[in-house]
Amino acid sequence: MQPFIDADEIWNYLKGVKADKQRVRDVISASLDKKRLSLEETAVLINAEDPELIEEIREAARLLKEKVYGERIVLFAPLYVGDLCKNNCLYCGFRSSNKQVKRITLSRQELIAETKALTEQGHKRLILVYGEHPKYSAGFIAETARIVYDVKHKNGEIRRVNINAAPFDIQGFRTIKDAGIGTYQIFQETYHEPTYRKVHLGGIKRNYEWRLTALDRAQEAGIDDTGIGALLGLYDWRFEVLGLVRHVNHFEAVYNVGPHTISFPRIQNALSLNIGKDYLVTDNEFVRLVSILRLAVPYAGMILTAREPSHVRDQVMRFGVSQIDGGTNIELGGYSKGKHDKKCLDKVQFPINDTRPLHEIMGELINSGYIPSFCTACYRLGRTGEHFMSFSVPGFIKRYCTPNALLTLAEYLEDYANTDTKKAGYELIDKKLQAMTHEQEVSGLKKKIEQIKTGDRDLYF
Repeated sequence: MQPFIDADEIWNYLKGVKADKQRVRDVISASLDKKRLSLEETAVLINAEDPELIEEIREAARLLKEKVYGERIVLFAPLYVGDLCKNNCLYCGFRSSNKQVKRITLSRQELIAETKALTEQGHKRLILVYGEHPKYSAGFIAETARIVYDVKHKNGEIRRVNINAAPFDIQGFRTIKDAGIGTYQIFQETYHEPTYRKVHLGGIKRNYEWRLTALDRAQEAGIDDTGIGALLGLYDWRFEVLGLVRHVNHFEAVYNVGPHTISFPRIQNALSLNIGKDYLVTDNEFVRLVSILRLAVPYAGMILTAREPSHVRDQVMRFGVSQIDGGTNIELGGYSKGKHDKKCLDKVQFPINDTRPLHEIMGELINSGYIPSFCTACYRLGRTGEHFMSFSVPGFIKRYCTPNALLTLAEYLEDYANTDTKKAGYELIDKKLQAMTHEQEVSGLKKKIEQIKTGDRDLYF
């Protein structure tokens, strides 16, 4: 397969596209009509430097997010299974040259204990994370996914297991698909090939083309839910945003489906990683690029991780983010210990800045008018890939997302919430029910909520 990222093409757009007021507003208008933007149109938004236009871009992103996704925020947790790694990536704490890391792979019983600890918080969605090592074969990943799915603890269970792991060949991806996984997530880290080679010093990850085409192999294997991402701070954020959009274009052109999610983790401790600070992204730039990505790819879920402090997370949720992790602990075995070891920075992949427990995040989301969601309905009803696109691109997904979010919120309130959160949560549910206009749908939703109150679980539309 020929590489589909052309650095000259990207820079020609960034250097050549003009961003006068009328052109910027025309692009915003196209996006608000739920049209996925081209590279040229995205470059128009990137090149808009007028503060008035930047504010219009942010406001448009807020409106578009509400149009497509409503007020729901999907919650998940990362669960690190093992940190063995053959790669030597300058930005990663798991790099093979880091001799301070005591390498750990969770045993079956440890994995079960971690899963139980997460279900006790109220989680229903996990992403399993692995280093890149021969031990973590496709068969190993499939088996760990099955172990997590098999855990039933009180009223808790994990209903969607996503994967963040190394690229495989097509047969390897098929093996993992057979375990019933949700999204397979692989970040290119940087789409700028010279920078990619500079920061990847050893291991198979040094092969830019193998990683760039990884999710094509996943698609060929039948995994039609994929997640892409760039690690901001390695290179110019403007280039990375266009790289992400070009990756989206490629998926649509070849497979008639876009990525299910886009992620944009941000480096904030570059000096300690010995990669320099030339391309670090400021808070203002971060909010700006999140807004641009929301307008550029209206249908994609956008993930913000606990790398970001709570005040930044609270801000960018307004402008495009639809998924966050909550109660995150990235120390291997950390969830079952019940606390964060803030002195263990040599034991983790990267430091996190939002260590709030899930119950605190749930309370804050509810009090801010968001609907916290643990929904897995689309995945379990087969609304993935092209089927998902047929719903999400025109914005119809909101019709399913809001009711299912309210149902999973009711489950959380019954099983895990404290008194204050439960009261506020049901007040929010009542408010959302009153705002719904289809009487038959409201009636059906109310019936299911009452069923949850009397002990039924796992109800969805």
